Amino acid sequence: MQLATAEPTDRDAMMREPTMPPPLSAPRFELADPRVGRITCYADGPAGPSGQPPLLLIHSVNAAASAYEIKPLFEHYRRTRQVYALDLPGFGLSDRADRIYTPRLMTDAILLAANEISRRHGGAGIDAIAVSLGCEFAARAGAEAANLFRTLGLISPTGFDRRAEAAAKTGGDRNATRAMPWLRNIFTVPLWKHRFFSLLTSRASIRFFLRKTFGRKEIDEGLLEYDYITTHQPGAENAPYSFVSGYMFSVHALKLYQALAMPVWMVHGVRGDFVDYNGKHAVEGLPNWRIQVMQTGAMPHFEQLDKVVASYDDFLARAAGA
Repeated sequence: MQLATAEPTDRDAMMREPTMPPPLSAPRFELADPRVGRITCYADGPAGPSGQPPLLLIHSVNAAASAYEIKPLFEHYRRTRQVYALDLPGFGLSDRADRIYTPRLMTDAILLAANEISRRHGGAGIDAIAVSLGCEFAARAGAEAANLFRTLGLISPTGFDRRAEAAAKTGGDRNATRAMPWLRNIFTVPLWKHRFFSLLTSRASIRFFLRKTFGRKEIDEGLLEYDYITTHQPGAENAPYSFVSGYMFSVHALKLYQALAMPVWMVHGVRGDFVDYNGKHAVEGLPNWRIQVMQTGAMPHFEQLDKVVASYDDFLARAAGA
């Protein structure tokens, strides 16, 4: 799919007064496209050339998602290479329009950012790391624009669990999702649309869900506080209601992963509610895949950053030498 050319608006991004603190303390710019809307991107790196391709970080999708979810990786790599991150449509400082959010929309946003990053670096292929459901969107982008992505990193990717395997058997075209329109219709009734989301995103509720994500009582308190802030902004419920109604989950996520031609690094944990990777056998034997299991929850970069970046850097070194 060919995306419309979007002009970055660095000055507008800096001048527009955000309604909340940005998830990352870094220079930001905006990209706009008629289909995607306006997305906010963050960029930083060393003053001189690093000799490495740019790195794009892509957060997950949930009720409280934002680029804060990849903050440890951004803070680490900004010292040694040009690193970028984006708030996906419906989250962070990006547009939170009242519309249905789909894998197509999220993939187009990633392609919009990736093309701009590549342009800024002379057309170079980029490295990308995505988290959880963001991995499905990144995989779709990588399958559609293989020359744009040098490598792809997947942290706790969705699409490998038994429910995803069962959904894939239902058929449908490559854009089919697990959408339940009736459920979204219930959530979006004006009488309780905002009230229900407020209950879902109280500090106590966010802590409960983060403990399920981390698989332990201890969580990242900074993440909790930012999750609370970002979920109490105008339009905060719009994208999450598409998420919980299944609109953002691809029926054929496994096929997307299997279609990737570039080197792929995958890491996942063993604690919490997100540990079902029954379907990873579909890619374990592929020569371009490298999979590592860590003794963490679904956010290993918050728990064991040193081990995560050591594994990823080793993967990049091997990919460069292949």
